[in-house]
Amino acid sequence: MLEVDRISKSFPSPAGELRVLDGVSFLLAPGERMAIMGPSGSGKSTLLSILGGLEEPTSGTVRLDGADPSSMTADARAGYRNRRIGFVFQEHHLLAGCTAVDNVVLPALATGSVHRDIEVRARRLLERVGLGDRLGSLPAELSGGERQRVAVARAVVLSPRLILADEPTGQLDAHAAATVTELLVELTAEAGGMLVVVTHAEAVAARVGTVRHLVDGRLAS
Repeated sequence: MLEVDRISKSFPSPAGELRVLDGVSFLLAPGERMAIMGPSGSGKSTLLSILGGLEEPTSGTVRLDGADPSSMTADARAGYRNRRIGFVFQEHHLLAGCTAVDNVVLPALATGSVHRDIEVRARRLLERVGLGDRLGSLPAELSGGERQRVAVARAVVLSPRLILADEPTGQLDAHAAATVTELLVELTAEAGGMLVVVTHAEAVAARVGTVRHLVDGRLAS
């Protein structure tokens, strides 16, 4: 269960305190999905960063299966993110010198070792996303849609409880965007996890499921 309770976030500015998020609350149960839409600068990416433990709220709490990342040490929070959360960004952030399969197993490196079962899962995931014949390809040898599919496989390789996607189709054409969105939904559902997608694309939001709008720092249906 993802429990978001009255999250607020403010930043200092020359004109005074700038409040980006103002009392955002929602619940997400295992298997549930939510798309968040809103204008640029509305705080969507900031909210996602807080949900993922990358940033701390000014006030309020986030709990994933009862765990509050803001109460953890930096090392504990890094382990929490690695084990429980998968990230997909607009930029794929693949390592240029690593093959597709090596990029997918990267999250397992933070655990200290890459076991054979992780390598097998990485290969199967790449086959699942239609890249079974590109396991040894470098990012530069893949199209934008293919690179983003590798990023999706990487995000789910450790079967995290929560997948967070920030404009994951923003640089893709309509066909590639539909493919990536479908994969996010299907792979999250197969793992029984939760999915939160930030997007400007109405077609992507509609496919994800429940749509909420972030306006003036508040989350509305």
